[in-house]
Amino acid sequence: MDASSPAILEIGVVLLAAASAGLLLRRFGLPAVIGYMLVGLLVSPFTPGYVADRHQLQLFADIGVVLLLFEVGIEIDPRELRRGRGRLLWIVPFHTVAVAAASTGIAAAAGLAWKGAVILGVSVTLSSSVVVVNVTRSRRRVTNEATRHALLGWSVVQDVTGVAIAAAVLAALGLKSRPPWVSMLLIVAFVFVAVAAARLLPHVLRRVENQPDLFLLFSIAAGLSLAAVGDRVFGIPLALAAFVGGLAIGEGPVTTEARTRLLPFRDVFAVLFFVAVGSLIDPGAIPESLGWIAIVVCLVLAIKGGSIYAVARAVRLPDVSHWQLGLGLGQIGEFSFVLASVGAAKGWIAPHIYTAILSTVVASIAVVTVAVRKPPWHR
Repeated sequence: MDASSPAILEIGVVLLAAASAGLLLRRFGLPAVIGYMLVGLLVSPFTPGYVADRHQLQLFADIGVVLLLFEVGIEIDPRELRRGRGRLLWIVPFHTVAVAAASTGIAAAAGLAWKGAVILGVSVTLSSSVVVVNVTRSRRRVTNEATRHALLGWSVVQDVTGVAIAAAVLAALGLKSRPPWVSMLLIVAFVFVAVAAARLLPHVLRRVENQPDLFLLFSIAAGLSLAAVGDRVFGIPLALAAFVGGLAIGEGPVTTEARTRLLPFRDVFAVLFFVAVGSLIDPGAIPESLGWIAIVVCLVLAIKGGSIYAVARAVRLPDVSHWQLGLGLGQIGEFSFVLASVGAAKGWIAPHIYTAILSTVVASIAVVTVAVRKPPWHR
């Protein structure tokens, strides 16, 4: 028997279980992503029964989040942001910085060391792009066009602002034990590398546009290579490097086609990413983390989601459902997981804080994706 057969079988079984769980939950009107995370919990070493190879799951999760955030970066067109987002271009950055600062202050006041408080504060500001897209494109969607555009626009500007803050924070804290000024120089250098790659990739893709296999290979290779170079050479976390690489490539007919062809592969790896998130949660550690889970959930739902609702009402975004905007963005996901993982690996946040953040990823996504569909006062 081929030595790789057990690994292939395990991936197949996990994907089949995730697909089945997703289908079952959708039958009950719940989002499939909750099923993916539940499967991760069931195959984790923290629950009885079958235990999946966590290293293997983590590898595929890393690939998934890299492709996911590379595609999200490609989808953002700075020129379109300037033309179409209007007030969001100045409202969202100020709001994102304010939420990060308030959350950091509250975490520090609750007893978290300043490095951990900063990581937690920035994690709270970032919403899951997958959830926002699902909310706006789901067959059960109840958002109007204005609310859909506001959700996507706020999410995009929030991502750009949040990643810039995260890069600055990681540089200040020292990437890979380097001095802060060296880390900042390396981040700037990587941006130049990403821009140079962005100028080259569209030309390469145009030459193979009529050859689907090569077109797809070059697209995937570009995302993975940029992320790996960012991590190995410049010390930037894989997911952040992938997002910056995708953002640098920008928008155009060729990159739009690349995004379209990447989507099926991104979705498969995104499933494994959410399975991996579920597999990292230790139910036995939750009792110790309950206090911090309550704090992080309040920060995400009340400080971030509630303030988005208040700001949207205050500036009177036209035809936008303020409660759906605040609730739809009142969750955390991929970027938050990446930052929390960096913080845990560096020892900036303790294991019970890491458990609290992971638990909030699951809880906030579960609450938001269900509650945003129909408010209790609209029957």
